[in-house]
Order: sequence, then C-alpha cells, then structure tokens
Amino acid sequence: MIIERIVSERLAHNSYLVGAGKEAAVIDPRRDIGVYLDCAGRHGLAITHIFETHRNEDYCVGSLELAEKTGAQILHGAQMDFTYGVPVREGDEFAVGPLRLGVLETPGHTDESISVVLTDMRVSRDPFLVFTGDALFAGDVGRTDFFPDRLGEMAGKLHDSLWKKILPLGDGVIVCPAHGAGSVCGGGIADRPLTTIGYEKRTNSALRLGRDAFIRLKVGEHHYYPPYFAVMERYNRAGPPPIGAAPALRPLSPDEVADAASKGALLVDIRGPSAFAAGHVPGSLSIWQTGLSSFLGYYADYMHPIIFIDEFDVGVVDAEVQARRIGYDLISGYCAGGMAAWARSGMPFGRCGTCTVHEVEADRFVLDVRDIGVRKRTGHIPGSAHIYAGQIEGHLDEVPRDRDVYVICDSGFKASLAVSILLRHGYTRLTTVLGGMTAWINAGLPLEKEVAPLMGAA
Repeated sequence: MIIERIVSERLAHNSYLVGAGKEAAVIDPRRDIGVYLDCAGRHGLAITHIFETHRNEDYCVGSLELAEKTGAQILHGAQMDFTYGVPVREGDEFAVGPLRLGVLETPGHTDESISVVLTDMRVSRDPFLVFTGDALFAGDVGRTDFFPDRLGEMAGKLHDSLWKKILPLGDGVIVCPAHGAGSVCGGGIADRPLTTIGYEKRTNSALRLGRDAFIRLKVGEHHYYPPYFAVMERYNRAGPPPIGAAPALRPLSPDEVADAASKGALLVDIRGPSAFAAGHVPGSLSIWQTGLSSFLGYYADYMHPIIFIDEFDVGVVDAEVQARRIGYDLISGYCAGGMAAWARSGMPFGRCGTCTVHEVEADRFVLDVRDIGVRKRTGHIPGSAHIYAGQIEGHLDEVPRDRDVYVICDSGFKASLAVSILLRHGYTRLTTVLGGMTAWINAGLPLEKEVAPLMGAA
C-alpha cells in the first residue's frame, strides 16, 4: 500500500494519494496537480478515482484537470448539485486495486461533506484509516458557521457525524484530515501530521462534550470569512478553470509597473515589515511572502491584475503559486530587480514609521490587528482598539486621522499589512510596532487580560 500526504504549507492543506496494485486514488487535490501525476508515476500507479470530501472554501480544487489528464472518476457528496463528477452516498464503495474506499456522509462543516474509509481487503475487513475532510482534525473539529441562519443545525449535524459515523470506526483507525495547524477551517488544529480516533477521543476537548454543550461551543465560536471564500465556493461547485491555461509570470520594468498601477493593478509587496516601512512603491499592499495565502483574499479582487514586488525577486515564484491556488490568474508579473530596481529608476518612495515596544507612548492611539481569539487568550495593551487585519477597510471610521496611530499584531507582519491599507486610504501618521505583542509580553510591559468591548470584532 502507498499512502502519501501532500501538504500545501501556506494553506495548511492536506491532500492524499493512496494506492495498491496498479491503481491509486487522490483525495482533495489542489489546483497544481503535477505533484499527483509525479507521485503516481514514481510508484507505477494509474489514478482511477478522485474524491472531494466537500466543496472547499479556502482553495481551488484540481479535480477537473487531474481527471482530464488521467481519466479518473470524480466523486463527491450527493447533497450538493455539482456541475461535474458523480454524486456518492452513504455506503457506496469503490475498489482501488485491492483497497476498498467506502463513503460515510458526514455533514456539519457543509451539507455535502463526506468521509472516506479505507480498508485493505488483503489484510482485514476492518477499517484502516479514514479521510475526514473538514469534519475531524488533529486536536479540533471543523467550523460550522458557513450557514449563519443554521448555526445550531449544522453544529448538531457535525456532532452526529462525529459520534455516529467517525468515532465508531475504532480507536486504532488512523485519521487523515484535510487541514493541519494554521488553517482557517478550524480554530485550534494541532501541529500533528496524523492522528487516530482513539487519540482524539482522549485528547480532543470538543470530543469530550455532550451534544448540547458541543452545539453551544460551535455556535459561540468566532471565525473570519475572507471575501475570496465566496469565489472558491462558486469555482469548486462548477469546477475552476485549469491552472495550465494561466499565462506565465513575466518581469516588468519599473515604468511598466507604474503604468499598470495607474490603470488599476494591485501592487503586492511580499517583503517584511522593516523593509516595507523603509521604502515601498506608493500604494502597494504589504503582505509578507508566507502570508499571501491567508491575506491576499481579503484585499485582492479577481478583476484587476496583480504585480508582485520583492527585494531580489527570490520569492515571486512562490507568491504566484500561492495566488493561483486561491484562484488568482490575472497576474501581470513582478517588478524585475525588486525594490533596488525601483530605487535606481528614480521613482517616488512611500515610507512609514517603525518603533520598538518600548517607544509606544501612553497617550497614543494603539490599534491591535490580531485575531480576536488570540487577543482574548493572551491579553492586550491597556486602552488599545481592535480591528482584525483582514477587516481594516470596513472599519476605517474607527481609526483617527488626526492622531499618531501605533499598529501592533503578533510580531509585526499583520501590522505592516494594516498600515499599508491605511496608507492607501490617505492616513499618514502611522507607526508599525516591530516585534508586536510577542515583544510586548517578553518585555514585561503592562497587559490587560480582561476583555473590554472591542471594535471590528464582527
């Protein structure tokens, strides 16, 4: 038996290839499908089945293009009217060589969510592992808030899916979830590549609750919903365009960058906070390279081209991959030579202030842009306001224009993003607090644990 977990690290997304004999199945493929073709080729396997555990919200699936390349059958839950593939229902079973992949309908995260149970018929009829999609993670369970008018219903469905379908499979059954630590599809996913049902029953706090308490927990959770989720849901219901059709990334001169920006292109600076503060292309958005998967979808639309700006162009290929995985194909290119080339061109620079945590003055307006859950758990600077970094544009009226504004996050990266948004809206008196709340706490500075009314938390 071959089991390979393919991790899309920036998205914290797990997909899988499993096979035996001469056949293989892929579960929840990402959009750039070459990794599955290469993996199957190395093991001499033909991909015959593609399972989608649900209509994913946070990335584009690659099922259609993978099926076109391999002739594999696409299978997904029957409780949604997809425009492609074959609907499957509870009890359906598919042979992949000597392996059997059986379907459990496990709604809660979404209505059409399924889990896929793997059995090796050469060894036993007992389940060996289960691909749980977004129902059960290591240390967490899936979010249930995608239907705001059905919060209690969906939480109850997830509880029943877990207790009646997944947990009874047996303590020794391996759990292969669709996401790992850092995913927006859970609130506290543990940093473990695999887990078992028995381990989760003993250690996962959500699985120690009765049904009513579980529902209350899920209904009371707060998760963010980036605007791009709606596009991913639409794409993945109809099938996204093939990534192979996207134009190649190309280098652009500073003049070409400036001209594209004047016509509406979004300039995305993928350097760190200190570099951005010291000098950046005016109007550019500051999203550090490894944060693109998390934050590009808050501020980039699908109608205007994107241009990446780096220091020495070393991160632009990775930036392109991240953008395309969440459906951004209108990418004009990158500023060739990065900010050094921009500087040599004589083009204007934008700047903003930086400071250490020791330089945050008591009478200044402090804007905390961390996740609200993190703020509640770790405490905050006394008197600070809160707006999540992904929601700045919707709360501009809460940020004063006539005062110095100190922006702080966990370590400085989300603060730089927030500052860049405020700069784009005409704010000038802005300072990024380098080191963020990590430095604040390590320095032993005053911390307020009590949760005051917070702005921008909805």
